[in-house]
Amino acid sequence: MAERFPVAVAAVAVRISSVLGLGRMRAVARFNRRVTNPIQRLWAPHLPYFALIEHTGRKSGRSYRTPVMAFVEGGTISVMLNYGAESDWVRNVQAAGSAGVRHRGRRYRLTDPRVIPIDSAELPPALRSAGISARSALLGALVRA
Repeated sequence: MAERFPVAVAAVAVRISSVLGLGRMRAVARFNRRVTNPIQRLWAPHLPYFALIEHTGRKSGRSYRTPVMAFVEGGTISVMLNYGAESDWVRNVQAAGSAGVRHRGRRYRLTDPRVIPIDSAELPPALRSAGISARSALLGALVRA
Protein backbone atom coordinates (compact mmCIF):
# COMPACT_ATOMS: atom_id res chain seq x y z
CA MET A 1 0.00 0.00 0.00
CA ALA A 2 2.75 2.47 0.93
CA GLU A 3 4.40 1.89 -2.46
CA ARG A 4 1.14 2.60 -4.32
CA PHE A 5 0.52 6.01 -2.74
CA PRO A 6 3.35 7.93 -4.48
CA VAL A 7 2.47 6.27 -7.79
CA ALA A 8 -1.15 7.36 -7.36
CA VAL A 9 -0.08 10.92 -6.51
CA ALA A 10 2.23 11.01 -9.54
CA ALA A 11 -0.54 9.68 -11.79
CA VAL A 12 -2.96 12.35 -10.57
CA ALA A 13 -0.33 15.06 -11.13
CA VAL A 14 0.21 13.84 -14.70
CA ARG A 15 -3.53 13.80 -15.39
CA ILE A 16 -3.94 17.32 -14.02
CA SER A 17 -1.06 18.62 -16.12
CA SER A 18 -2.51 16.89 -19.21
CA VAL A 19 -5.88 18.57 -18.68
CA LEU A 20 -4.46 22.01 -17.93
CA GLY A 21 -1.82 22.01 -20.65
CA LEU A 22 1.70 23.37 -20.44
CA GLY A 23 0.68 27.07 -20.54
CA ARG A 24 -1.62 26.80 -17.53
CA MET A 25 0.85 24.53 -15.73
CA ARG A 26 3.47 27.29 -16.07
CA ALA A 27 0.99 29.64 -14.31
CA VAL A 28 0.54 27.03 -11.56
CA ALA A 29 4.33 26.81 -11.30
CA ARG A 30 4.60 30.58 -10.76
CA PHE A 31 1.97 30.38 -8.01
CA ASN A 32 3.73 27.42 -6.38
CA ARG A 33 7.08 29.21 -6.46
CA ARG A 34 5.67 32.08 -4.41
CA VAL A 35 3.07 30.38 -2.19
CA THR A 36 3.36 26.61 -1.73
CA ASN A 37 7.11 26.02 -2.22
CA PRO A 38 8.12 27.98 0.90
CA ILE A 39 5.85 25.69 2.93
CA GLN A 40 6.98 22.51 1.17
CA ARG A 41 10.64 23.37 1.79
CA LEU A 42 9.97 22.70 5.49
CA TRP A 43 9.02 19.02 5.09
CA ALA A 44 10.13 17.89 1.59
CA PRO A 45 13.72 17.00 2.60
CA HIS A 46 12.45 14.65 5.30
CA LEU A 47 9.71 12.61 3.63
CA PRO A 48 9.99 9.61 1.32
CA TYR A 49 9.15 10.39 -2.32
CA PHE A 50 10.05 14.04 -1.88
CA ALA A 51 13.36 15.88 -2.06
CA LEU A 52 14.77 19.38 -1.98
CA ILE A 53 16.96 20.30 -4.96
CA GLU A 54 19.61 22.89 -4.06
CA HIS A 55 20.87 24.67 -7.17
CA THR A 56 22.46 27.91 -8.33
CA GLY A 57 20.86 30.28 -10.83
CA ARG A 58 22.65 30.11 -14.16
CA LYS A 59 22.25 33.87 -14.74
CA SER A 60 21.86 35.37 -11.26
CA GLY A 61 24.26 33.14 -9.33
CA ARG A 62 21.69 33.02 -6.50
CA SER A 63 21.14 29.87 -4.45
CA TYR A 64 17.72 28.23 -4.75
CA ARG A 65 15.96 25.34 -2.99
CA THR A 66 13.18 23.66 -4.97
CA PRO A 67 10.91 20.97 -3.46
CA VAL A 68 10.13 18.10 -5.85
CA MET A 69 8.44 14.71 -5.88
CA ALA A 70 11.36 12.30 -6.22
CA PHE A 71 11.85 8.57 -6.61
CA VAL A 72 15.20 7.47 -5.17
CA GLU A 73 16.41 3.93 -5.83
CA GLY A 74 19.96 2.94 -5.05
CA GLY A 75 22.22 5.63 -6.43
CA THR A 76 19.66 7.17 -8.81
CA ILE A 77 17.10 9.95 -8.48
CA SER A 78 14.14 10.38 -10.83
CA VAL A 79 11.97 13.51 -10.77
CA MET A 80 8.80 13.81 -12.84
CA LEU A 81 8.76 17.16 -14.65
CA ASN A 82 5.07 18.14 -14.56
CA TYR A 83 5.95 21.75 -15.43
CA GLY A 84 8.19 20.73 -18.32
CA ALA A 85 11.91 20.57 -18.93
CA GLU A 86 11.93 24.36 -19.40
CA SER A 87 11.49 24.98 -15.66
CA ASP A 88 14.18 27.26 -14.30
CA TRP A 89 15.42 24.74 -11.74
CA VAL A 90 15.82 22.04 -14.41
CA ARG A 91 17.75 24.39 -16.69
CA ASN A 92 19.92 25.51 -13.74
CA VAL A 93 20.78 21.93 -12.78
CA GLN A 94 21.53 20.95 -16.38
CA ALA A 95 23.70 24.04 -16.94
CA ALA A 96 25.70 23.37 -13.77
CA GLY A 97 25.89 19.62 -14.39
CA SER A 98 25.12 18.92 -10.72
CA ALA A 99 23.06 20.02 -7.72
CA GLY A 100 22.63 19.35 -4.05
CA VAL A 101 19.81 17.06 -2.95
CA ARG A 102 18.29 16.62 0.50
CA HIS A 103 16.22 13.46 0.79
CA ARG A 104 14.96 11.77 3.98
CA GLY A 105 17.24 13.95 6.09
CA ARG A 106 20.41 13.10 4.16
CA ARG A 107 22.52 15.22 1.82
CA TYR A 108 23.50 14.01 -1.64
CA ARG A 109 25.14 15.36 -4.77
CA LEU A 110 23.16 14.93 -8.00
CA THR A 111 25.46 14.34 -10.97
CA ASP A 112 24.90 13.59 -14.64
CA PRO A 113 21.41 15.18 -14.80
CA ARG A 114 19.48 14.20 -17.94
CA VAL A 115 15.97 14.89 -19.15
CA ILE A 116 14.44 11.74 -20.61
CA PRO A 117 10.94 10.65 -21.71
CA ILE A 118 8.75 9.37 -18.91
CA ASP A 119 8.39 6.00 -20.65
CA SER A 120 12.16 5.41 -20.79
CA ALA A 121 13.33 2.00 -19.56
CA GLU A 122 15.94 3.86 -17.46
CA LEU A 123 13.24 5.06 -15.06
CA PRO A 124 11.81 3.01 -12.19
CA PRO A 125 8.67 1.06 -13.21
CA ALA A 126 6.55 3.03 -10.72
CA LEU A 127 7.43 6.31 -12.39
CA ARG A 128 6.97 4.94 -15.93
CA SER A 129 3.51 3.63 -15.07
CA ALA A 130 2.45 6.99 -13.62
CA GLY A 131 3.26 9.05 -16.68
CA ILE A 132 2.44 9.39 -20.31
CA SER A 133 4.99 9.41 -23.13
CA ALA A 134 4.56 13.15 -23.80
CA ARG A 135 5.99 13.98 -20.36
CA SER A 136 9.59 13.90 -19.21
CA ALA A 137 11.64 13.23 -16.10
CA LEU A 138 14.98 14.34 -14.75
CA LEU A 139 17.27 11.40 -14.09
CA GLY A 140 20.62 11.58 -12.36
CA ALA A 141 23.15 9.78 -10.21
CA LEU A 142 23.23 10.41 -6.45
CA VAL A 143 26.42 10.42 -4.39
CA ARG A 144 26.25 10.75 -0.61
CA ALA A 145 27.66 14.15 0.39
